[in-house]
Order: sequence, then C-alpha cells, then structure tokens
Amino acid sequence: MLLSRQTLITPLLVCLCILGIGSLQWPRLQKLLNSQQYTALETLETELAAEKLRLKLLKQLPSFGYDNLIANWAYLNFLQYFGDDEIRAKTGYSLSPEYFEIIIERDPRFLKAYLSLSTSTSLYAAMPERAIALMEKGLKSLSPKVPAKSYYAWRYKGIDELLFLGNAQAAQQSFTAAANWASEYTDDESKFVAFTSQKTAEFISSNPNSKYAQISTWAMVLSNQVDDRTRKRAITAIERLGGQVVTNPDGTNSIKFPETD
Repeated sequence: MLLSRQTLITPLLVCLCILGIGSLQWPRLQKLLNSQQYTALETLETELAAEKLRLKLLKQLPSFGYDNLIANWAYLNFLQYFGDDEIRAKTGYSLSPEYFEIIIERDPRFLKAYLSLSTSTSLYAAMPERAIALMEKGLKSLSPKVPAKSYYAWRYKGIDELLFLGNAQAAQQSFTAAANWASEYTDDESKFVAFTSQKTAEFISSNPNSKYAQISTWAMVLSNQVDDRTRKRAITAIERLGGQVVTNPDGTNSIKFPETD
C-alpha cells in the first residue's frame, strides 16, 4: 500500500514542480504569445529573459525518475515558442537550444526532437555549433535500432556540418554512419536513406566542395516535414547551386542536378 502511494505521489510532485516553475515566469509570456496586439520590443525582451530563467530552473529540477515527462513538456513549450512567427520576427530564436539542452539531457532518445533541434538552432538561431554539440551528446545514447530509425540523428548532424559549418570531413563521417545504421533495416525508407547518405558521403570524399553533395543535403532538408520558410530556403539554395526542384504529379519533389559538379 505504501509503495503504491509513493508511486502516485512521485509523478505528482514532478508535475507540481514543473507547474510551480512555470507559474513563476510563464503567465505573462503566455499572455503575449496569445495577444494579437502590438508589443514593444523592450517588453518582449524582458519576458524572454524571464523565460530563459525559467528554463534554467527547469534544467536543475530533480526528475524523480520522470525525465521523459520533463522532456515532453519542454518540447511542447518549444513548439509554441518556435511557432509564434510574429514574436520570433522581433526577438529571434536564441532560446531554441535552451529547450533542446533540457530535452537531450532528459531524454536523448527522443528522436523527433533532433529534426527540430537542427532546424531551429542551426537554420534560424544561427548556432550550428551548439546544435551539433547537442546532437553529439545525444548520439552517445543511441544505437542503430534504439530508438527505431535513429540513423536520422546522424543525417541531421551531417546536414548541419556540411551546410552551416562547411566541415566536409565531419559531414562525410556522419553520412557514412547514417548509411551504416540505415543498412541494418530492410524497409524501403531505410534503404533509400542508406543509399542517399552513402552517395552524399562519396560526393564529399571525391570533392569536399561538391555542389552535388550540397544539393543532395538540401534535398534531405526538403524531404523532411519542414515549415514553408525552411522549404523555400532549401529550394533557393538548390537553385543557386545550379540544381532544380521538380514537383511531381503526386506532390513529391525530385531534384535535377547540374551537368557538372
């Protein structure tokens, strides 16, 4: 009976701690996020400073064994933060890695978070070094099949290394790792990832400045479920490199490469 009561009380304490931290700093920011009225930049910056403090407190919150709960809660709050285009246009995306530091620390096997980490931190917050460092930390807790299709984490890391840091050697290693992990699966999706990742690694190996490799990597970004801004940026980058994005009748995209690399 005592064990059963403790089992019920512990997660309740975690929830109360999270809600307690949120109640200290979140309501005013929440009000701003829901408001359609003009908000002074100075006020927004004050509220974001408060949100940064709240995230710092959340990092230090004892989990009582419920790390996944905290990671999920942080991810939901990130989605709300990232999705408010009006406010982000004024203040930027500098808090993106703060959410993911919590998520990677609490639940490094939360695979869905890696794509959002790459997009929001490297592409929008312009902090690819921070994104790659967090992914490297998380990858230490992953294996080819735990969680399923964890090869995507290597892909996202390789994308950031090649496109945002220009580190061809590191990107080649990441794409090779993605290909190796994906090759352990037999489904069509994994076979495609193994093939494209291996080809990209080969492009980089033969020519570190390969346009083909960069186009292939932007195509990977385009193939993910990304927002319109990321999609437009990927298409623009491919076109600048001499490639062409062709929309097929079924709504999918195919890439036409330039004649020479």
